[in-house]
Amino acid sequence: VALARAFAPKPRIVFADEPTGNLDAATGHQIIDLMFAINAELGTTLLLVTHDDEIAARCERRLRMHAGEISPIA
Repeated sequence: VALARAFAPKPRIVFADEPTGNLDAATGHQIIDLMFAINAELGTTLLLVTHDDEIAARCERRLRMHAGEISPIA
């Protein structure tokens, strides 16, 4: 339901802070797959915050915050 509410108004940008943080692994994978599919379909900018390297690897651009400093990940 949260994904439907986030994407329904077709926003230009969606902010997602640890969207799978409280989910089991299988459900988390389904939610991330759905989130990326809807994002691609609508062409929305997705700003995703995660500690999960597997999810981060799926992103087009990655930044890391460490000790208050933001740096790109090569």
